[in-house]
Amino acid sequence: MHLVYPAVLSALLFCTGLYGVLARRNAILILMSVELMLNAVNLNLVAFDVWLSKTAEETLHSGQALTLFTIAIAAAEIGIGLAIVLAVHRDRGTADIDRLRDTAEGHESHEGSAADGTDTDAPVTGAAAEKAEATA
Repeated sequence: MHLVYPAVLSALLFCTGLYGVLARRNAILILMSVELMLNAVNLNLVAFDVWLSKTAEETLHSGQALTLFTIAIAAAEIGIGLAIVLAVHRDRGTADIDRLRDTAEGHESHEGSAADGTDTDAPVTGAAAEKAEATA
Protein backbone atom coordinates (compact mmCIF):
# COMPACT_ATOMS: atom_id res chain seq x y z
CA MET A 1 0.00 0.00 0.00
CA HIS A 2 1.29 3.45 -0.89
CA LEU A 3 1.93 6.14 1.67
CA VAL A 4 -0.45 8.47 -0.16
CA TYR A 5 -3.65 6.70 0.97
CA PRO A 6 -3.22 7.05 4.74
CA ALA A 7 -1.73 10.53 4.29
CA VAL A 8 -4.78 11.75 2.36
CA LEU A 9 -7.15 10.10 4.85
CA SER A 10 -5.23 11.70 7.71
CA ALA A 11 -5.42 15.11 6.04
CA LEU A 12 -9.18 14.73 5.55
CA LEU A 13 -9.66 13.70 9.19
CA PHE A 14 -7.54 16.60 10.39
CA CYS A 15 -9.42 19.12 8.24
CA THR A 16 -12.74 17.75 9.48
CA GLY A 17 -11.56 18.13 13.06
CA LEU A 18 -10.28 21.63 12.40
CA TYR A 19 -13.62 22.61 10.89
CA GLY A 20 -15.35 21.19 13.97
CA VAL A 21 -13.15 23.23 16.31
CA LEU A 22 -13.67 26.45 14.37
CA ALA A 23 -17.38 26.10 13.55
CA ARG A 24 -18.93 24.45 16.60
CA ARG A 25 -20.05 26.30 19.69
CA ASN A 26 -20.75 23.34 21.98
CA ALA A 27 -17.79 22.51 24.22
CA ILE A 28 -18.28 18.74 23.99
CA LEU A 29 -18.35 18.85 20.18
CA ILE A 30 -15.16 20.89 20.23
CA LEU A 31 -13.51 18.24 22.42
CA MET A 32 -14.65 15.55 19.98
CA SER A 33 -13.15 17.53 17.11
CA VAL A 34 -9.84 17.81 18.94
CA GLU A 35 -9.88 14.03 19.41
CA LEU A 36 -10.48 13.62 15.67
CA MET A 37 -7.45 15.79 14.96
CA LEU A 38 -5.32 13.74 17.36
CA ASN A 39 -6.43 10.53 15.67
CA ALA A 40 -5.40 11.97 12.32
CA VAL A 41 -1.95 12.62 13.76
CA ASN A 42 -1.84 9.06 15.12
CA LEU A 43 -2.69 7.68 11.68
CA ASN A 44 0.15 9.72 10.18
CA LEU A 45 2.60 8.51 12.81
CA VAL A 46 1.80 4.86 12.21
CA ALA A 47 1.78 5.22 8.41
CA PHE A 48 5.16 6.91 8.33
CA ASP A 49 6.54 4.40 10.83
CA VAL A 50 5.54 1.51 8.56
CA TRP A 51 6.88 3.31 5.49
CA LEU A 52 10.22 4.13 7.15
CA SER A 53 10.60 0.63 8.62
CA LYS A 54 10.49 -0.79 5.08
CA THR A 55 13.38 1.43 3.99
CA ALA A 56 15.47 1.23 7.17
CA GLU A 57 17.47 -1.78 8.25
CA GLU A 58 16.52 -1.37 11.89
CA THR A 59 12.91 -1.34 12.96
CA LEU A 60 12.55 0.86 16.02
CA HIS A 61 8.81 1.49 15.61
CA SER A 62 9.17 4.92 17.16
CA GLY A 63 6.01 6.12 15.37
CA GLN A 64 3.94 3.46 17.08
CA ALA A 65 5.49 4.32 20.45
CA LEU A 66 4.64 7.99 19.90
CA THR A 67 1.11 6.95 18.95
CA LEU A 68 0.67 5.14 22.26
CA PHE A 69 1.97 8.21 24.07
CA THR A 70 -0.43 10.43 22.13
CA ILE A 71 -3.36 8.14 22.97
CA ALA A 72 -2.47 8.33 26.68
CA ILE A 73 -2.25 12.14 26.54
CA ALA A 74 -5.55 12.31 24.63
CA ALA A 75 -7.27 10.17 27.27
CA ALA A 76 -6.05 12.48 30.02
CA GLU A 77 -7.06 15.54 28.00
CA ILE A 78 -10.58 14.30 27.39
CA GLY A 79 -11.01 13.36 31.05
CA ILE A 80 -9.93 16.77 32.29
CA GLY A 81 -11.83 18.54 29.51
CA LEU A 82 -15.09 16.75 30.29
CA ALA A 83 -14.65 17.47 33.99
CA ILE A 84 -14.24 21.17 33.24
CA VAL A 85 -17.23 21.19 30.87
CA LEU A 86 -19.42 19.45 33.46
CA ALA A 87 -18.34 21.86 36.19
CA VAL A 88 -19.08 24.86 33.96
CA HIS A 89 -22.43 23.35 32.93
CA ARG A 90 -23.42 22.83 36.57
CA ASP A 91 -22.35 26.37 37.46
CA ARG A 92 -23.77 28.27 34.49
CA GLY A 93 -26.35 25.90 33.03
CA THR A 94 -24.93 25.81 29.50
CA ALA A 95 -22.03 24.35 27.55
CA ASP A 96 -22.39 26.87 24.71
CA ILE A 97 -19.07 28.62 24.15
CA ASP A 98 -20.69 31.87 22.98
CA ARG A 99 -22.65 32.25 26.21
CA LEU A 100 -19.71 31.61 28.50
CA ARG A 101 -17.60 34.53 29.55
CA ASP A 102 -14.12 34.57 30.94
CA THR A 103 -14.21 33.36 34.54
CA ALA A 104 -12.08 36.29 35.66
CA GLU A 105 -14.81 38.79 34.68
CA GLY A 106 -17.12 37.74 37.48
CA HIS A 107 -14.49 38.13 40.22
CA GLU A 108 -13.95 41.88 40.05
CA SER A 109 -14.32 43.80 43.31
CA HIS A 110 -17.65 45.57 43.86
CA GLU A 111 -18.48 48.51 46.12
CA GLY A 112 -21.02 46.41 48.03
CA SER A 113 -18.54 43.66 48.96
CA ALA A 114 -18.12 42.56 52.53
CA ALA A 115 -14.79 42.68 54.35
CA ASP A 116 -14.08 38.99 53.78
CA GLY A 117 -14.41 39.36 50.00
CA THR A 118 -17.86 37.82 49.62
CA ASP A 119 -20.43 39.80 47.71
CA THR A 120 -23.44 40.59 49.91
CA ASP A 121 -25.55 41.92 47.02
CA ALA A 122 -25.17 38.77 44.88
CA PRO A 123 -28.33 36.72 44.28
CA VAL A 124 -28.59 33.51 46.26
CA THR A 125 -28.61 30.39 44.10
CA GLY A 126 -28.44 26.64 44.54
CA ALA A 127 -28.97 24.88 47.87
CA ALA A 128 -28.96 28.17 49.82
CA ALA A 129 -31.86 29.48 47.71
CA GLU A 130 -33.85 26.28 48.24
CA LYS A 131 -33.26 26.49 52.01
CA ALA A 132 -34.37 30.13 52.06
CA GLU A 133 -37.55 29.28 50.12
CA ALA A 134 -38.34 26.39 52.46
CA THR A 135 -38.04 28.58 55.59
CA ALA A 136 -40.03 31.47 54.08
